[in-house]
Amino acid sequence: MSEIVKETKAQRVERLKREQNPWAAYADIQRFAREGWDAVPAEWLGTYFRWWGIYTQGDGVGAIGGKGGEGKAVRHFMVRIRIPNGVLASRQLRTIADLAERHGRGIADITVRQNFQLHWVTLEALPEVFEALWLQDVTTMGSCGDVTRNVTGCPVAGLDADELIDASPLVLRATELVNGNAAFYNLPRKFKVSISGCGAWCTYPEINDIGFTAVRHPSRDEVGFAVRVGGGLSTDPHLAVRLDAFVPRGRVLDVFRAIAEIFRDSAVLRQNRERARLKFLFLQHGWTAERFKAALEERLGAPLAPGVPDEPPDDAYRDHVGIHAQHEPGYGYVGVAVLRGRLTADQMRLVADLAERHGTGAVRTTSMQNFVIPNVRLESAHALARELEDAGFALDASPFRRGTVACTGSEFCKLALTETKGFARGLVEGLEQRLPGFDRELRINVTGCPNSCGQHWIADLGLEGKKIKVGGAILDAYYFCVGGAVGRHQAIARPIGLRLPAHAVAPAIERLLRVFQAERRPSENFRQFAARHTDEELRGLLAGELVEAVARDTPAERPPHGVDG
Repeated sequence: MSEIVKETKAQRVERLKREQNPWAAYADIQRFAREGWDAVPAEWLGTYFRWWGIYTQGDGVGAIGGKGGEGKAVRHFMVRIRIPNGVLASRQLRTIADLAERHGRGIADITVRQNFQLHWVTLEALPEVFEALWLQDVTTMGSCGDVTRNVTGCPVAGLDADELIDASPLVLRATELVNGNAAFYNLPRKFKVSISGCGAWCTYPEINDIGFTAVRHPSRDEVGFAVRVGGGLSTDPHLAVRLDAFVPRGRVLDVFRAIAEIFRDSAVLRQNRERARLKFLFLQHGWTAERFKAALEERLGAPLAPGVPDEPPDDAYRDHVGIHAQHEPGYGYVGVAVLRGRLTADQMRLVADLAERHGTGAVRTTSMQNFVIPNVRLESAHALARELEDAGFALDASPFRRGTVACTGSEFCKLALTETKGFARGLVEGLEQRLPGFDRELRINVTGCPNSCGQHWIADLGLEGKKIKVGGAILDAYYFCVGGAVGRHQAIARPIGLRLPAHAVAPAIERLLRVFQAERRPSENFRQFAARHTDEELRGLLAGELVEAVARDTPAERPPHGVDG
């Protein structure tokens, strides 16, 4: 009698994907909505729904409420709305506001991939949500699942006075190429792409599977693109590798498709769900930039021109907050900080109204969970800014408000260990009260679990959610990772061995930043300050005394991958 061998998680998901293309099965979703929750099979709840931008919503307790690193689900969904390049019209934003009010208890979140995310959506409401979005030329398709996620681009593409090239048409064409295309519905894992002509690299190409950044060829005076591959964070952070290639604008889509095919056809990446991202070709399978370029040229059937030097940005915010000139004389754009990326339905409607009144009805979302209103006459930009600030959006934001990002957290995510959105708001407001004069650029990234959906590995101060036991009670806590950066001084943040209860985080950061203010060298920023201090010294500055290092306390089994947007 032969022994029955149980499928691994990877084998099960790969079998399910072979058996059905979820994009071709929308009729099943309509049937589920008619027949109710009990009609939905497990493979839809755990796998297929994601291809339509749908995740089961957690019960508010997070991962500790379930087993295997995943918490319990309730009979509601998180629904992610795909916004290529962050480009929205006011009518589309109003539709999202209406859906948030009717089906999402009045809120929506901007994600780190320029999407919107609704919560509390019922099974019965899914067809209505989809159809309302489709009428406005918006979709949820491909915003989750083992597919090319939302292709991000500079939110002020085609507008910014300093951009090298308007790359937004390439973003839209790349989206059309893969989203809904049966040739690309079954990738080994999520696939993240950014294409930008922005000198600030506001799409964070360093942490994308493919990052195209505009560069001017010095001898040809032609603007093309540098290309980086294999970036990603999660539990194994890896900054993208730059290929020795200059990609003319006319070849970007061919290169994009060829890299997507290399990823799709890499059978070695289908053996383990936790080792399935493109970066693992470099981390585990011995690939180098040279080998990747050779495979890419073989796939293209033609060589790529050698690369030219590019200019990664120095330490700087990448969010386009403030009033900035557009290339058209007399016009500008106004960018504001949205604390933790959360908007109410009324706020979204107000933003749509203001975009029409002061601009052309255009709104753009950013990778820092903020938004921009473009095409504003400069003489009315300050009036617009005042109205936005009256609605709770900061133009002249503190470094804490401008530089803080937070993932979904245990409020809605089954994988999170800690609540993050409320924590981030309290942290920002607390630091503004404690350090009212602080004026140095600072990135604080809050993530509720090791998956780094909140991107803590590239923050000045990265806070990774944990649980600790104090006096018999289980409390939210955060582990400190310090000194991360992207751009010219790119580095993964150092885990420094300090874990504190959530309520102790703001006082600890205050202690550290007061020392930074008092002792920093001329022109020294926080990243440089952190780099010249040891882990032990940083722990002492945060804790207020010398303390022994504690481990990050990662689980013996790797957590399921996150739901980053």
